[in-house]
Amino acid sequence: MNSIWDVIKGPVITEKALTMKDEMESMGRAGNDRQMLTLRVAINATKPEIRNAVERILGVKVEEVRVANYRGKEKRSPGRRQSGRRADWKKAYVTLKSGQPSVLYEDAI
Repeated sequence: MNSIWDVIKGPVITEKALTMKDEMESMGRAGNDRQMLTLRVAINATKPEIRNAVERILGVKVEEVRVANYRGKEKRSPGRRQSGRRADWKKAYVTLKSGQPSVLYEDAI
């Protein structure tokens, strides 16, 4: 990719993502203070590129990056016999190392 800003599209703020973030923080009270971010990334971004972009943009150390590829949904136009597809996209689950400063979704890009 050309730029680190091309890798990360933005945060994914869903009920599942917030639940996973809360579970990681609740486990942190037991001596493990890791955090998890869920980000929408470029479809051709690799794990090392995602790690590098998060570390440079947010100024934190990344422990693990997991990715999931999603196919675009098929949508039909009402009143027409046409159908189209939304674009495919990729989601990254980024786990930060212990002892990193707290990152809010508002700060995450």
